[in-house]
Amino acid sequence: MSALVLALAAGAVVGLALGALGGGGSVLAVPALIYLLGFTPAAATTASLIIVTATSITALYAHARTGAVRWRAGALFAAAGLLPAAAAGAAAARLPQPVLTAAFAAVAALAAVRMLRPGPADSGPAVGDRAVAVRPVKVAGTGAGLGALTGLLGVGGGFLTVPALVTVAAFEMRAAVGTSLLVIAANSLASLATRGATTAGVDWALIAPFTGAAILGAWDGKRLAARVSGTRLKRTFAILLLAVAAFMLVDAVA
Repeated sequence: MSALVLALAAGAVVGLALGALGGGGSVLAVPALIYLLGFTPAAATTASLIIVTATSITALYAHARTGAVRWRAGALFAAAGLLPAAAAGAAAARLPQPVLTAAFAAVAALAAVRMLRPGPADSGPAVGDRAVAVRPVKVAGTGAGLGALTGLLGVGGGFLTVPALVTVAAFEMRAAVGTSLLVIAANSLASLATRGATTAGVDWALIAPFTGAAILGAWDGKRLAARVSGTRLKRTFAILLLAVAAFMLVDAVA
């Protein structure tokens, strides 16, 4: 199978995940870039940020049209993560490749376990902005941690941002998914700003179709989320993530 076909197929899956779940796309993008398209871990994390930035902005627009984005609270989360994302992005280039791969595998496994746990129901009033006003320090601290994760591993962090918005900012699930895309886009852009030198080695002949397929997939993912049980989507995705994490961990220590 040609690299172009693999890039298109992987991009579609990444977009579906990001559009349907508000996160998780980059956790699949990085291993796909490494094992299907031959990128090094450092190049894959940089390319993943490019893909996730473009895709999350597209998905954000789709969710914003339905009123599912809490802009004020999302802006606070995003602003708190900008500097940590930039600093961690600069540090990522200095990490040994096996360490970067093992760390990514651990985060993927964490994401899978988190998705398999029962989540809160999509109900209740939209109290997110009021909760943020009451707990700004806790919200900002959580946003900073998520920003650092994005910068270091090239992941948007949506699989952690969504539960953080639910538990820390008291968002209902629908708003948490939509608002997480704003945080993902901002953190990814901040991290990319510190990786300008590494983008020179990115194979745009593969990244461009990968990104295009992911953007189209994000629209399909938004529609899929409205038709399929969120619990079923999360469980299927979590099982896939566990398999990917196990494979990457074995590869890192081999």
